[in-house]
Amino acid sequence: MRLTTKGRYAVTAMLDLALHNDHGPTSLADISERQGISLSYLEQLFAKLRKMQLVTSTRGPGGGYKLNKNPAEIVVADVIVAVDETVDATRCGGSKNCQGEARCLTHDLWEDLSAQIRDFLSNVSLADLINRHSIREVASRQDAILLQRRDDLTLQH
Repeated sequence: MRLTTKGRYAVTAMLDLALHNDHGPTSLADISERQGISLSYLEQLFAKLRKMQLVTSTRGPGGGYKLNKNPAEIVVADVIVAVDETVDATRCGGSKNCQGEARCLTHDLWEDLSAQIRDFLSNVSLADLINRHSIREVASRQDAILLQRRDDLTLQH
């Protein structure tokens, strides 16, 4: 059972956005630099997140993305579903044809695990995550690195 890169990156990007939501729109370039996710990949993810109305976009200088809801109203499961991901521990994708055309011996176990994971992710909001001390520490470090890079670029020109 694994959550794919698409789901992980979408959650990471939305958490970054939630951490910076009070500072106006956040550019995908900033998220890309802080999180090490390619800009083109973020553009694809945010098109889906915008379509599912989890984010809004602002064009032009100073533009970027903002959460469309309060971070407490966006759960991790919403983000994963928005980018067409599922969290499924079964080998058959829930089709019950794991062993040829029949259910395998452990199908119910993996199906129950998948349900537990979905329930867990449905009960963790972006607000829950941004309120964690360890996440705030990482975000502060990432922000400091981004500011230092910008300062270095300014000094070079």
